[in-house]
Amino acid sequence: MTISHHPPEDLLADYAAGRLEEAHHLVVGVHVAECARCARFVHAIEQLAGLALEDVPPVPMASDAFERVLSRIDDASEREVPPRPTNTGEVERDVPVALRNYRIGKPRRVAPGLSLRPIELSGSGKARAFLLRSAPGTRMLEHTHTGTELTLVLEGSFSHKGGRFGPGDFDYGDDEIDHRPIVGDEGPCVCLVAMTGDLRMHGLLGRLIGPFVRL
Repeated sequence: MTISHHPPEDLLADYAAGRLEEAHHLVVGVHVAECARCARFVHAIEQLAGLALEDVPPVPMASDAFERVLSRIDDASEREVPPRPTNTGEVERDVPVALRNYRIGKPRRVAPGLSLRPIELSGSGKARAFLLRSAPGTRMLEHTHTGTELTLVLEGSFSHKGGRFGPGDFDYGDDEIDHRPIVGDEGPCVCLVAMTGDLRMHGLLGRLIGPFVRL
């Protein structure tokens, strides 16, 4: 796999520091697991953080701190965790390991040639995560975003003025970026997406159908 597009370094640094909310952490993490270049960068950030901690003066702890930690671990292990269902279907055949412990909803059509499968998250962040499947040759209308959109290609490809994005490639969109993705003809394109806000379609047709496109 040749990966040509990567997350911005500040996003990777936030990932390494644990500052990303769950949806963003999931998308960046799947990319890092597949990209040796970004994995090295994240590892370097983690090492620098470890060295910085060595210079932090020790802080006195309560005498029962260790026992309280053990008690919390015991309480957590006793809670009943409902088993997650095994996801089945065409999309999950090659689903990344990081997604196999998540509930993935049933497909719903969001626009011609586009279907979405929501991913159930455990956190309370504003971003939502989903799998987006686009039919070969699908041409989206030119649009921007009212929030942010992190997209990782799992299968197939799409292109816009930022280049061609194939398996493993990462695309970042926000309210300063206008683009019009076009899916490759070689097969369906399946992407892992973390998104805040909504799409904002351009042009008369975009304004007419925009209210009906909900990602």
